[in-house]
Amino acid sequence: MYDKYLIQQGDDLKSIAKKFNTKESIILDLNNIPFPDMIREGREIIVPLNKEKYFEYYTIEKGDTLYGIGRKYNINPDLLALLNGLNKEDYIYPGQEILIPKSNYSYYVTKEGDTIDIVTDKFGIKNETLFANNETIYLLPGQLLVKKN
Repeated sequence: MYDKYLIQQGDDLKSIAKKFNTKESIILDLNNIPFPDMIREGREIIVPLNKEKYFEYYTIEKGDTLYGIGRKYNINPDLLALLNGLNKEDYIYPGQEILIPKSNYSYYVTKEGDTIDIVTDKFGIKNETLFANNETIYLLPGQLLVKKN
């Protein structure tokens, strides 16, 4: 999933990509930015969550399906699709990279009307634990929240 980032003085595309453990091209694509020199101080952009912390990369191979990948990694295909901004029926193609959630975390994607109490009840944890496991909590629909198992 994604978060917002306010570009700071001295930031460039390369330093931002490194900070969020992602590729420069992913940042450009997410923000519909055609040229790297359009990254400027004070502009707010969308960045991937720290993928290294919660996810591993998987490169799609010929014949792969979300269902098959989900079965291979013991992940619900619905969650796999949601985490990668896909529908279960979307075509995936060889060479495409997707995120595979690490097994030592539980994941929840927020919905309209969610509250801290709803999320902590779903995870079965206390508020303090939720805040300790997540750097920023907006409770806007589509935010990924995690719980370390």
